Amino acid sequence: MIQAVESPPPASAPVLAAYSYCEAVTGQQARNFAYGIRLLPVPKRRAMSALYAFSRRVDDIGDGALDDEVKATRLEDTRALLTRIREGAVDEDDTDPVAVALAHAARAFPIPLGGLDELIDGVLMDVRGETYETWDDLKVYCRCVAGAIGRLSLGVFGTEPGARGAERAPEYADTLGLALQLTNILRDVREDAEGGRTYLPADDLAKFGCSAGFSGPRPPEGSDFAGLVHFEVRRARALFAEGYRLLPMLDRRSGACVAAMAGIYRRLLDRIERDPGAVLRGRVSLPGREKAYVAVRGLSGLDTRHVSRRTVRRRA
Repeated sequence: MIQAVESPPPASAPVLAAYSYCEAVTGQQARNFAYGIRLLPVPKRRAMSALYAFSRRVDDIGDGALDDEVKATRLEDTRALLTRIREGAVDEDDTDPVAVALAHAARAFPIPLGGLDELIDGVLMDVRGETYETWDDLKVYCRCVAGAIGRLSLGVFGTEPGARGAERAPEYADTLGLALQLTNILRDVREDAEGGRTYLPADDLAKFGCSAGFSGPRPPEGSDFAGLVHFEVRRARALFAEGYRLLPMLDRRSGACVAAMAGIYRRLLDRIERDPGAVLRGRVSLPGREKAYVAVRGLSGLDTRHVSRRTVRRRA
């Protein structure tokens, strides 16, 4: 169980500057993430921005144009930086603002920094071009690149004192990360294929006649692409339902943050379910006004109360 931190230590001027840099990175590059963290109180928002900026650095190495050997070296260099942060060897005078901000955040909140090691492991799987035969295989990757982020975020959010079942909060945070990542995989199926990556399990592709891949705006001839998408959507919905059990364990604003981020992805999933072929024609996304609406619903408690009622009914 991870208890919420009542009053994080104050930040010096250099640390505040480092946080400002991370918040700028988050605001400029986070498509969906930023809508949720805006709902957090300042200390938690800063800590989440530091986590995002470090994670973004890892992802950018994996997605960059460097050759695979250089990528692997840079990822290990980033792991070495993480080790320095974990060992308290980064202070406010360090020239790397992301390291400075993350080091302060890790002192202010019980963030399980090993989750960032898992993220690096997951991106190394991308660099090696790994593919996945079964959903159990793919879950290993998803837990590295997304479930770990859920557990890291829980270190910032904390759980409410006395929250029922709070010992399972990391499990639910991990599962919610899997739901978001599977939604990402569905949304980006053509873009990933064009980049030489296949994430959906080979067993699932074969079951629906899609083993030929997705290099164009139309599914493979003779395939049941809609059936494949609907199958994966049902899997993602089950993960969302399980992961949403986390929400009643969080304070109001942390719960609103999670509800906003997850709500945006659930709406993406709805769009994909209604028109499976859309993911082959272009990138499925939500307009900014709809994302803002989801965030407002989360802050008002509409989504969190809805999930809480469903959770109580399931447990009754």
